[in-house]
Amino acid sequence: MIPSPDAVPVPPTAASGGPLRIVIAPDSFKGSLSATEAATALARGWRTVRPNDVVLTVPIADGGEGTLDVFSAAVPEAVRNTLDVTGPDGRRVTAGWLALPGGTAVVELAQASGLPLMADLDPLNAHTVGLGETIAAALDAGSRRILVALGGSASTDGGTGLLTALGARFLDAAGRPLPSGGGSLRSLTAVDLAGLRAVPPDSVRCLVDVDAPLLGPAGAAAVFGPQKGAGAAEITVLDAGLARLVEIMERAGAPTGLATLPGAGAAGGTAYGLAAALGAALVPGAATIADQAGLPAALAGADLLITGEGRFDHTSLAGKVVGAVSALAAGARLPLVVVAGQIAARPPAGGDALALADLAGGKAAAMAHPVHWLEQAGVLLARRNSDGVTRAVIRQP
Repeated sequence: MIPSPDAVPVPPTAASGGPLRIVIAPDSFKGSLSATEAATALARGWRTVRPNDVVLTVPIADGGEGTLDVFSAAVPEAVRNTLDVTGPDGRRVTAGWLALPGGTAVVELAQASGLPLMADLDPLNAHTVGLGETIAAALDAGSRRILVALGGSASTDGGTGLLTALGARFLDAAGRPLPSGGGSLRSLTAVDLAGLRAVPPDSVRCLVDVDAPLLGPAGAAAVFGPQKGAGAAEITVLDAGLARLVEIMERAGAPTGLATLPGAGAAGGTAYGLAAALGAALVPGAATIADQAGLPAALAGADLLITGEGRFDHTSLAGKVVGAVSALAAGARLPLVVVAGQIAARPPAGGDALALADLAGGKAAAMAHPVHWLEQAGVLLARRNSDGVTRAVIRQP
């Protein structure tokens, strides 16, 4: 569904000097603002300089934190449900899922099994049980299709925690259930899927925010383990455990080759677990959510596209919101501006970048008052377009 613009006439093109059509489609500024809050602040700043422009805000997510909020904004008929589940370190947390028209449920890993929910980092024992409990609640409510937003995971358990919550059993040589967490997977000897919940009639889809495979130097443990507290020794344990999981799942009948799929390593291998046990399809989260939010249609007749995130770096174009939005800008031949707290890489070809840290005089100042500095970014960009010709401020490392 396309967000409604201000009630002003359809603007002439920028070349005519009339009002501009500006589309603002950021990700969340993690740790500071939601995508909706960031888009609103940028739009407010722009409108103080150019109040007659048509400014559309289209908040986007990539499958991580904030995905439910984006779907809620895009689908007014969505119904939010909440429940208490087992968090990634065993403590109870409150998670949510959305019921969309037509029987589709959207669940967000970050709410049930996300890294910020950990009292202390525990890379070997953190798990995804809460995500499985959330999916079970959606299935119990009659959902026919499950969209699983994967991003911001605290664990590297290959999705075994969530599958356990859905009825699977992962066993050691003595036939005992393994403890939760990726650290125990090296002892995996057998998997019992007899009690696993049935695949919903209209399938499971994983919205992934990375293109990493499951195993090896570019895989889940090596690339994302350090941010979850894993050192070199823990990474070796986790990668070996995931390799053992693949071996046992394939022995139990899972298709071969799933571990090498782009995105199989998403959320500590949760994408692999869902694909192997439930036949889930892996789809790019940012592009899928952008389409659901109506961003491609919103770009029709636009003069400038603004996106953003907390930190723009070399990973931003690989499965993240900025990468998906940049691709849409290139396809529509639109000028693009990336607004980020920090800029640590060159912007996409044909795009410009603006760092809030530059405006604020430092990272700490920008993070202390993110709404203010996003408004100021909107003001600055609007002033640069005050003659009706779209251009931006370049801030490149």
